Amino acid sequence: MGDPKLSRRVWRKPKRPLNYELKMEELKTIGTFGLRTKRELWKAHTELSRVRHQARSLLALRQEVREEKKPILMKSLARIGLVSSDATLDDVLNLNVDDLLSRRLQTIVSKKLGFKTPYQARQAVIHRHIMIGDRKIDIPSYTVTVGEEDNIHFTPESKIPEMLEKTKTEPVVEKPVEKEGETPAEEVKTPAEESPKDESSSTEQSKK
Repeated sequence: MGDPKLSRRVWRKPKRPLNYELKMEELKTIGTFGLRTKRELWKAHTELSRVRHQARSLLALRQEVREEKKPILMKSLARIGLVSSDATLDDVLNLNVDDLLSRRLQTIVSKKLGFKTPYQARQAVIHRHIMIGDRKIDIPSYTVTVGEEDNIHFTPESKIPEMLEKTKTEPVVEKPVEKEGETPAEEVKTPAEESPKDESSSTEQSKK
């Protein structure tokens, strides 16, 4: 163990951070789950790497030792909803970072409570509008267990549910789209507007 005053870094950067395909994939994941920085994504990758390393270590053990230590890992992963109760170590190795990010409080709140974007759900969590049971949780990266998932709700004094209901009931006004080649309605002249000019021009020619 290290000194508790000197906390260790819990994330590792990718080996090729300037790779174009990797950067595009990271930006897509950040936008999908409403992450604030790439550091949150790197934390999830590091945690997933740790879990998969434990699974590979168990596969390398003898059958008797593996049967003793395997339930500990599987029980901890099933508790947070990453795997089912009858999953195997191969299922653990097949996990990806999206599975881990989907268990964040921000993601579950966004899907369950009707927010339009995960960033709205993040704001609600940070400003203490979300409760799990009797506790207010203001950490968007909080890992929700299976037992806590049904107890997520708004705080009694929160006005966000009313705002969400208003946005659902408000009608959406669509603006007409002008096609190319069409003149605006204000510039179109009617025959009645053009006739006085034609009459005045004809009288001038007759005087000459």
